[in-house]
Amino acid sequence: MYLTISAQKMGSTYNSSVGNYVEYLEKENEDRSPELREEFFDQENDSVSPQTVIDEIDANTAKLRQKDPKFYSIVVSPNQRELKAIGNDPNMLREYTRKLMEDYAKSFHRNQEVKAENLKYYAKIEHERTYRGFDKQVQENAQYRGEIARLRNEIRKVERGESIGNVKELEKRIKEQERLAPHKQNGQLVAAGMQKEGPQTHIHIIVSRRDVTNTYTLSPMAKHKASEVELNGKTVKRGFDRDSFYQAAEKTFDRTTGFKRNYVESYAGRKAHAKEPGKFFAKVMGLPTKEKDMAFKLLKTMGVKAPSIPTNKVQMAAKIIKALGRGIDKARGTGEDMGY
Repeated sequence: MYLTISAQKMGSTYNSSVGNYVEYLEKENEDRSPELREEFFDQENDSVSPQTVIDEIDANTAKLRQKDPKFYSIVVSPNQRELKAIGNDPNMLREYTRKLMEDYAKSFHRNQEVKAENLKYYAKIEHERTYRGFDKQVQENAQYRGEIARLRNEIRKVERGESIGNVKELEKRIKEQERLAPHKQNGQLVAAGMQKEGPQTHIHIIVSRRDVTNTYTLSPMAKHKASEVELNGKTVKRGFDRDSFYQAAEKTFDRTTGFKRNYVESYAGRKAHAKEPGKFFAKVMGLPTKEKDMAFKLLKTMGVKAPSIPTNKVQMAAKIIKALGRGIDKARGTGEDMGY
């Protein structure tokens, strides 16, 4: 499960309205018949029109300054194992989203309890995803694509008589660059704009910065640890506990769908690897046999080349932690934000 929370983009990308973002999220519906379209939904309704989303979010901005974000974007990207476990079922994803927003509300640290019904949000399921310029696969292929482009340009010059060269030799060098490029899909070099293969269903959530009554602010960017401030002589609680939200989001998915999560694909496991990789791998080695076998299979899909396992755990950790770190860092670059 990969989660990202980001503030509304300002400046040249998006203006003060949510309209451009809503239009972007409607792109998959452009060529679909009405019965196949994915509609926006909220905590109570399965179908909300794009114009209603724009009107409601844009109007819910009382006391916000011109440069304040008016809304936040949450992107929920189940991994392919998770999607397979639920049969890529949009109804189950809608159910999960509503429970997720209950977790989101509970993660606010305020004097009064925040509940899902206090939020003004709209969500939408998308089934496709394309590679973008900052994706690691695109960046790591860039030098090979650049050299291929240069060689093809050289072939054109030779064919026009503007340069002297051997076309067959240049074509051979192109094939070698294609062979060396690290990331391919269906025989083609991965490039920006290419649609990703396999299940890519994910959820976009637009949540207003203001509560549903347009009375107070709910910012997931406010740090939980620095959440108590003095206001008019009173101690006021503020802040959002991201750590709690990410853990709850994962547990809610597993509880809702019956998904059996392995340690290496858990929030706790990813966080342990980021901070203490030695302890992370020691934990992997201590898993029950079936879970450990699954862990190694999952690590392999992440790009980790699992070496032979020494009998001594200390020797084992010293031998492969470096490779493990490279592999998981590489895997993290292939997906969305891992949630920390």
